[in-house]
Amino acid sequence: MPSEKSASSTGTFRVGRVTVYARGKTYYLRYFENGKRLQVRGSSNKQAARQLAAQVNAQLETGVPAATSFEPISIDQLRQRWLAYHEQVKQSSVSTVARYRTATLHLVQFVETQGNRLKMASNLTPTMVEAFALWLRTIEVAPNGHQNTAKRKLMDKGVTFILETCRSLFSYAIKHRHLPPYHDNPFAALAIDSMVIENAKPIVLLNLDQERRFLAACDEWEYPLFLTLMLTGMRPGEVTHLLLDDIDVGAGVIRVTNKAELGWKIKTRSERSMPLHPVLAEVLKELIGTRTTGPLFPQRRCASGFVPALAGMAIMQLNRLATERAAVRQPGSEASTASSRREVQRLRRSIWRDLASIDEDDVRIAFMRIGRRIGLENQTAPKVLRHGFATMLQDANVDPLIRNLLMGHSTASAGSSVVRPAGLGMTGVYTHSREDTIRQQLFHAIDVHGLVANQAGMPRRSLSTPTTGAISA
Repeated sequence: MPSEKSASSTGTFRVGRVTVYARGKTYYLRYFENGKRLQVRGSSNKQAARQLAAQVNAQLETGVPAATSFEPISIDQLRQRWLAYHEQVKQSSVSTVARYRTATLHLVQFVETQGNRLKMASNLTPTMVEAFALWLRTIEVAPNGHQNTAKRKLMDKGVTFILETCRSLFSYAIKHRHLPPYHDNPFAALAIDSMVIENAKPIVLLNLDQERRFLAACDEWEYPLFLTLMLTGMRPGEVTHLLLDDIDVGAGVIRVTNKAELGWKIKTRSERSMPLHPVLAEVLKELIGTRTTGPLFPQRRCASGFVPALAGMAIMQLNRLATERAAVRQPGSEASTASSRREVQRLRRSIWRDLASIDEDDVRIAFMRIGRRIGLENQTAPKVLRHGFATMLQDANVDPLIRNLLMGHSTASAGSSVVRPAGLGMTGVYTHSREDTIRQQLFHAIDVHGLVANQAGMPRRSLSTPTTGAISA
């Protein structure tokens, strides 16, 4: 039992290594931990303050960090530590960290408008969080982050993302004891998850007739690309990072794989194999021709005789070259970890440029051009084809487990090869979908949908055919 000295006339007493004293109607605790003198608010009740002091004393005696201890930190310092945590510990993708950096910068800018009263993270209250949310709806930003782009107000989804990111920032603060004990996350009271999204652009799916007209309007370069997107549901970023090593036309399969050495990873990190419908397999076989290396979908100029700088290099050679490029450093440079990671990624990704691989902008611009040809000017995002693929699987009653696998929504626990599709819990761990079952269900859904009917042998527009409604790149 810790010894307690009798209270003095000022209301001060000790419980072991902890001194409790009264200031006004509140009792405070004072003690030393790791050589630092700490002083924290206890309680307005003397008995409660005594009990808390006994708890803290016991923790100090056993070497456990005291429950009342925390490291005060400014919001800007907290942000830097959190971003460094994602950079160095979690190894989040460069693009993800960039989004977090931009989102939390808004909080720092808001704090600057409030003066010193909001400098420390512990001073941010739910009331101030509400003020921050209101402030976000008044500012104007460049949608793509470029300084020359016309500014506009944040969309509802943008406001929600910023608030969700800041909530994660303060969850980190709580876990790392940068907030006072029992301090709730100030963003938790905002009910961010139930905020209404009113100004988001709706997803309008293409119907079967529009899909057929879309494909009929494609030229020889566009047709294989968009038929692949329609019949596999791949993300545009996944299609643009397919190499010939990823496809086996004979076996009828495309493998969507991470290519970390080349500066690219799948959004969910979940690799998967996509069965190729026979119609799509024939189209891709014709596209590949006699090529054995390089991107599955090269740039349009390659059809006119352009030879990429890295033509003929196998995947192992490309990986070695990317590593060599990333190893280049400016002498005497002292770049931050974040800058270093961005530079390494840029150098690795230069391989795709020298392979003359298409990028996501190529896909988007081509999609918009074709949409204009057939009178669908409002369709500007190729991801609508992924929505259409998922809906096709739903319409054909494809098993939810297989739907998750085909869409690439499944995730694997760190250090485990066990794939657990989202929403299926432990059942997903014990359920194993055979390749034949996946293939049968996918082909059934495609055939029921009717898109591939009469696609085999369908004449395609020549690359030299003039286009209408073109959009400048």
